[in-house]
This record gives sequence, structure tokens and C-alpha cells, in this order.
Amino acid sequence: MKLILCLVAVFAVQYLGVASNAKTVVKKLVSEEDVAVALAEYIASLSNDMREKASFSVVLSGGSLIYTMRKLCEPEYKTKIDWSKWIVFWVDERVVPLNDSLSNYKLALDGFFSKVPIPQSNIYPIKYMKSPAAVARDYEARLKKLVAKKIIPLSDAGFPKFDLMLLGIGPDGHVASLFPNRQQRYEKKRWVTFITDSPKPPPERITFTFPVINSASNTAMVVTDAEEADAVAAALGAVVVTPPLPCAEVKAEELTWFLDKEAASKLHS
Repeated sequence: MKLILCLVAVFAVQYLGVASNAKTVVKKLVSEEDVAVALAEYIASLSNDMREKASFSVVLSGGSLIYTMRKLCEPEYKTKIDWSKWIVFWVDERVVPLNDSLSNYKLALDGFFSKVPIPQSNIYPIKYMKSPAAVARDYEARLKKLVAKKIIPLSDAGFPKFDLMLLGIGPDGHVASLFPNRQQRYEKKRWVTFITDSPKPPPERITFTFPVINSASNTAMVVTDAEEADAVAAALGAVVVTPPLPCAEVKAEELTWFLDKEAASKLHS
């Protein structure tokens, strides 16, 4: 029994200011491998729960997330998931050509899309242009067209409502390309904004804003590194940081944290 409790600890907390039915679930697992297994089951279950819908909208981030999604590329999921319904977007992207080694799209292409049968027409990378502002405007305009076609619904607040958002965090507590000391984190009207001085290279990026991120039906925060332990503790209330770190401002109807023991090492329980 003690071993089971050590392997997985799950608890729920309510976020202030969120609808009463909103909840946060924290899954503390031992290793990155355990996180990868749990994440694959979580994503497959959500995808299957929505099989009656015309599509299943998924938003990806960069970093180590694609590697941690590797279990979805195994044979058992080829038939378990209806990949034809997936439509895929990016919460943020580096403003580089899509074949650049720094591109989040290329990371996902090499590590995920090349191994699962998602139709290419269902994948929505950025259109590379030299101007980050132009890239952000174009991506927002494309999202608005999908909303107009009722492919993506709107939240009550008037922002696109994705089925699943998959996020990581940085040691400084950033999420997407919303950094602690940058003004983009405070944008309330635009769906997609841009940054030209990211403290983490490359400097030019586009990013979803918090109103879009926080409109998602389901969000998974995937963290598997000791470097992010302090940020995890701040996000989950184990320590107080003022102003709050960006990762502490992520909300969803269902918000699930997937942590290995290193990432969860600064939590009180």
C-alpha cells in the first residue's frame, strides 16, 4: 500500500476566481517514464471521450513535451486513438523557418507527427515571415477563420476554446512564451501576441495569450526536471511569489499536473 501511495499521489484544489466546477489535479509520479505512461493514457482517454465530436483540438508546446509524449507513438495507440479527428496547434512558436532546428514544429514533426497518422491538413504550424508581429497577426487570423467555421468553439469570454492544451514550464516560471518580466503576460484582448526580446533564445517568438490558454477545456502541465521544482512549488502554493509566476496563472476547467519526483521535490506533500 505504501508503495502505491509513493508511486502516485493525486489531490484536487480549487483555484480562486475560477468557475466552481473547475479543478486542479496533481499527479506526482516517480520517474519521467512514469509520467510518459500516465500522460499517454490521459491523452488517449480524452481523445476517446470526445469521439462523438467532429474534431479533437490539441495545442502543443516545445521543450521536452514531445519526448514525454513518445508513448502515444507505440502500436497500441495506433488503433486506440482516432487520429483523423486531431487538429493540432502551437501555444507558442519560435519565429524561424519550419525546417530550422529551433522550430517547435520541426521538433513535433520529427518526434511525433512522423510516427502517428494525423492528416497533414489537420496540423496548423505558423507561416514563417521575418516579422514576428506579422506572424502573430496571421496565426490569430487563421484561428478566427476556424472559429467562424465552427471548427473551434468560443469560450463564454469570447476566446477560442481548445479541447486540450499541453504545456511545460521553465525554471523562471514562464509558460508558453509568457515570461515573468515581459509585458506579453498581461495582454487581455489579443489571441496571439509576439515577443522580440525573449530572455531565452531565440528572441523572436509568438505566443497565445492567457485569455486563450485559460479558456481550454483541459490543460496538462508536464514537468519532469528538478530545475523547475521551485516554479512548481510556487505555482501550487507551496511557496508565495509576488507577483505570481506566469505558470501559477494557468487555469482550465480541468487542469492536471504531471510531475516526476524531481519536479515535485519542493512540494509539502
